Amino acid sequence: MIEELRLRDLGVIAEAVLPIGPGFTAITGETGAGKTMVVTGLGLLLGARADSGAVRAGAAQASVAGVWIVPTAGSVADTVADAGGELEPYDDGRGELYVSRTLTAEGRSRASVGGRAAPAGVLADLADDLVVVHGQSEQLRLRSAAAQREALDRFGGTSIVEARDAYTAAWERWRALSGELDEITGNQDRRRAEADDLRAALVLIEATDPQPGEDDALAERAERLANAEELRQAASLAHAAFSDEDGDTDISALLATARRALERVHDSELTAIAESIADLGYRAADVAGQLSGYLADLDESGPHELAAVEERRAALATLVRAHGSLDAALEVWNTGSARLAELDDDTDRVERLAAERDAARGDLDAAAQTLSALRTEAAGRLGAAVTEELHALAMPDARLVVAVIEGAESAFGRDDVAILLAPHPGAEPRAVAKGASGGELSRVMLAIEVVIAGTDPVPTFVFDEVDAGIGGAAAIEVGRRLARLALTSQVIAVTHLAQVAAFANNHLSVVKANDGRVTASSVRRLHGTDREAEMARLLSGLTDSGAALEHARELLALRLIG
Repeated sequence: MIEELRLRDLGVIAEAVLPIGPGFTAITGETGAGKTMVVTGLGLLLGARADSGAVRAGAAQASVAGVWIVPTAGSVADTVADAGGELEPYDDGRGELYVSRTLTAEGRSRASVGGRAAPAGVLADLADDLVVVHGQSEQLRLRSAAAQREALDRFGGTSIVEARDAYTAAWERWRALSGELDEITGNQDRRRAEADDLRAALVLIEATDPQPGEDDALAERAERLANAEELRQAASLAHAAFSDEDGDTDISALLATARRALERVHDSELTAIAESIADLGYRAADVAGQLSGYLADLDESGPHELAAVEERRAALATLVRAHGSLDAALEVWNTGSARLAELDDDTDRVERLAAERDAARGDLDAAAQTLSALRTEAAGRLGAAVTEELHALAMPDARLVVAVIEGAESAFGRDDVAILLAPHPGAEPRAVAKGASGGELSRVMLAIEVVIAGTDPVPTFVFDEVDAGIGGAAAIEVGRRLARLALTSQVIAVTHLAQVAAFANNHLSVVKANDGRVTASSVRRLHGTDREAEMARLLSGLTDSGAALEHARELLALRLIG
């Protein structure tokens, strides 16, 4: 439910706060005052494409902010949490969701959800769970086959949803199996060549038996062997410093001499130093041993080992050239056997997949029949219920038919759904796009929503001049139906008819002001005599006409008596 809407510098609206709340809110105002900007602003909050032309002339940017009361658990809360936003506590089980959008005159747009910046796509995701907007474009959308199927499925409720989900799952499985089978049978030559190449690669890798990191270790070993003499000289000089043949000038001997000299005297500080020298002696002996081992290893190595290393490196290089790296070759070894088994199993696999595909097709046929049967049954009930509503909406002779006919197979079933209207007795039902005028289409759309709301209520409906093209008794019934819809959902209607506005429990007026240079509009809530005056203006164009005011009071009384 929308609790409040704030608009700033949007179209002709300089600044406005719309207190909305539960029930039926009617929005009225003079032509050009900016009533439709309310719907435009709401659209921006619901992720609609930003148009810089909506920024008020002379302003740097337009902004829209809204407060929704939403459940603290469910899809809306999950979407907000995924976007990094938060809900403000409101009451048990519900929270306040703050959403805003700014639009600069240069066309840049920014949005926030629950206090965090978010892409406009997040707003569009929220819109699916928060609001249904009906206007001229939505009336055109109702003429599409997809929208008509969606309306029928909504009316059908849980049984159709479950049947459609089962059909979609069967459809996806059949498609996956068919695609896999087509891929195998359509690429047999390529798969056979892949198997031959993979088999040869595995034979070579097995014969070479590479080890992880072996190429790097061999490169380092080859470098050492290629420079063995230089390395031997350096290590020998260092070793001589630690272990001289004369035993008089090497580091170990000198350290031993220094230690013995200090141990002859008795002084605590020198004793500590002697211990440090002894530690250095142990470490020098370790280094001497390491150098001795290094020299021994070099002595044992020779040209024959270098040749063996280079030969091994050449074998590994063959794998690297074939696979790009030694790690890639090892990956082929780890996964290739399974892939080769899969390729070699193509003949048996084709038979298995064909059997599975045929079984999946049987499941799909059964699911399609179940879904079609449920839609056909629901179509009869929907047509009858909407027809009854149309009779109450001053279309006493109209008959609405919802036809379910066999269509092209898709992820949504095998049914084409067509909403047909026979406006007069004896007339053949025709597609609603051809059989209904603008005013009739508005009433058909409203009747459908009133009926569907009984099985699939929507949190908020927004109607932008749903009463276009109608008046008199029909307008009164439109207002009455909107009020009935408001018993289960929040309803917001932009209207120019007093007969519709009379049934609202919340009446907002968009007021236009002109100082001779700039036109600016604001919004105010109407009560008492102010509301009667606005109703009189809607009826006659005059706010102080006695007859119009009396008529306005009569209309307002209709809301009280139902």
